[in-house]
Amino acid sequence: MPNRLANETSPYLLQHSDNPVDWWPWSPEAFAEARRRGVPVFLSVGYSSCHWCHQLRSESFEDEPTAAYMNEHFVNIKVDREERPDVDAVYMEAVQAATGQGGWPMSVFMTADAEPFYFGTYFPPEPRQGMPSFMQVLEGVQAAWTGRPEEVAEVARRIVRDLAGRELDYGKAGTPGPEELAQALLGLTRDYDAARGGFGGAPKFPPSMVLEFLLRHHARTGSEGALQMVTDTCEAMARGGIYDQLAGGFARYSVDREWVVPHFEKMLYDNALLCRVYAHLWRATGSALARRIALETADFMVRELRTDQGGFASALDADSEDPLTGEHVEGAYYAWTPAQLREVLGEDDGALAAGYFGVTEEGTFEHGSSVLQLPQDGPAVEAGRLAGIRERLLAVRGRRPAPGRDDKVVAAWNGLAIAALAECGAYFERPDLVERATEAADLLVRVHMDGRARLSRTSKDGQVGTNDGVLEDYGDVAEGFLTLASVTGEGVWLEFAGFLVDLVMDRFTAEDGSLYDTAHDAEQLIRRPQDPTDTAAPSGWTAAAGALLSYAAHTGSAAHRTAAERALGVVHALGPRVPRFIGHGLSVAEALLDGPREVAVVGHPEDPALALLHRTALLGTAPGAVVAAGLPVAADGGGGEFPLLAERTLVQGLPTAYVCRHFVCARPTTEPGELAEQLGGTRP
Repeated sequence: MPNRLANETSPYLLQHSDNPVDWWPWSPEAFAEARRRGVPVFLSVGYSSCHWCHQLRSESFEDEPTAAYMNEHFVNIKVDREERPDVDAVYMEAVQAATGQGGWPMSVFMTADAEPFYFGTYFPPEPRQGMPSFMQVLEGVQAAWTGRPEEVAEVARRIVRDLAGRELDYGKAGTPGPEELAQALLGLTRDYDAARGGFGGAPKFPPSMVLEFLLRHHARTGSEGALQMVTDTCEAMARGGIYDQLAGGFARYSVDREWVVPHFEKMLYDNALLCRVYAHLWRATGSALARRIALETADFMVRELRTDQGGFASALDADSEDPLTGEHVEGAYYAWTPAQLREVLGEDDGALAAGYFGVTEEGTFEHGSSVLQLPQDGPAVEAGRLAGIRERLLAVRGRRPAPGRDDKVVAAWNGLAIAALAECGAYFERPDLVERATEAADLLVRVHMDGRARLSRTSKDGQVGTNDGVLEDYGDVAEGFLTLASVTGEGVWLEFAGFLVDLVMDRFTAEDGSLYDTAHDAEQLIRRPQDPTDTAAPSGWTAAAGALLSYAAHTGSAAHRTAAERALGVVHALGPRVPRFIGHGLSVAEALLDGPREVAVVGHPEDPALALLHRTALLGTAPGAVVAAGLPVAADGGGGEFPLLAERTLVQGLPTAYVCRHFVCARPTTEPGELAEQLGGTRP
């Protein structure tokens, strides 16, 4: 019999709707039920493409005796972390503070007042590697609840007090300057894996936001070391198993230091961020590899994540059905053996493909299979022959059971995708990608944004979800709209971005300029979440800082620039100490130091010379430069959507570009080459 999750829209919650566990969604009614029964609450948090979430479900939540014990002794709440990042953030902070680590699935036991007292992540069905079984945990918590209630209550109160003392005050820290960014670069250099690319050891995550900082730092300072770290890391990832060598797109992370074996889930936010990194690397260096990866990743997002409504789905699952065993296992869709290659391609092409993609008899993955890579020492293959090999392998792979797709549209991650696709479309003269970005932006306005410009976090099948947008939604969607405005010359996207950044200032900002993840009038949890660190995606804090700064550059608004500068106090404090975890904030700080530059390109829309100047402006590498393009605007701003175009005139009747920063403007130019020099770019 379906439980209470059967009427939810979250794919993750629906995966648990047939469990024998009597799940509740996060709601006041669930806590009221725990209070009525006098039992603790068990909170389980995960997401639909999480491998170990699937394991916990199949091993414990689908087990009748385990479910019966849970139903008798607990009120059980299931939360999709992607729908409720606020709930996830608050309790993850508690888990990490108590255990020194975190992850998903997250398991939290709490009182009926939502005060946590015991934590964990994945628990196995039997004791394993020092971990208790899930049933042992349940029985231990139940024994403590009934036998030592005063001790449990005191633990819960102490944890809540500790969390309440973690409020951040970075609004007075001052804006980061050249010294802090130089210290951040030094810290990254120490952590850099010179042999394999990337930072740190296994598991190794694609450091997209750190790479963006390094590209901007190179553009501002000329640091060749910064650029080399980007170039080598991007090549290592592109050649590794973390990148889908047949269909494009990046997996979540590599389980090893060499980028060989990925954790196979593909997330929208990773691919949007990495698509943009490779596009910016091409912009800086002209790298053919970077161009190919940027376009293949953009095409992957459009082909495999785009929804019927024009938005982008959240993720592809890590697991899929093994055709031989019928079991859901990780990586079954992607891995190959030499025998499978020969079966599809024949002896000659099969052997060639095995060498080219690094498929060995021993295997690089499980059961003698290999994840496709591009080893440096692989054989040279003629382009036409390679295309044929890829086409045949893709056709056969397409007949395998495909990983599931989480179809919910998350506002923040769609904002990241809009920015990436719009820029790729402009850089590589792919208007179809700009169209896809515009369609996703239209969906966010039509479905996610209400009459007061407030955002909802998610939608599915064109129906808006019930959860309010959090700070990252406002920051990332504003960033997407601002990028779309620069690319398309349509000022309406600047206007929509303005609505969102105004709400950031009104609803998410403290008096000292620091930021909260939830609005002032959001549901009150045991702590108001406030996390400035950039992890898998930009934090709401740094995303909002970037959007505020860009909007200020577009409009000349001193209030928005001041808000951005105050928000960047967190980068002043954290950049020199933990640069790997504040990468987006460091990127925004680079833009602040550079100006950012304000570029106005005026001319008649049908004039090819305007299009050339516009594209040249977009290809400039000056950190965080904003671009407005269109017809000249009267001095009073009347008749125009871009304030930067006001009082700009055509020189000798020709389309003209103006570059300004710090209240000083360079000489207006009609020449793409001169404009490129002013922006640190190259002539297209």
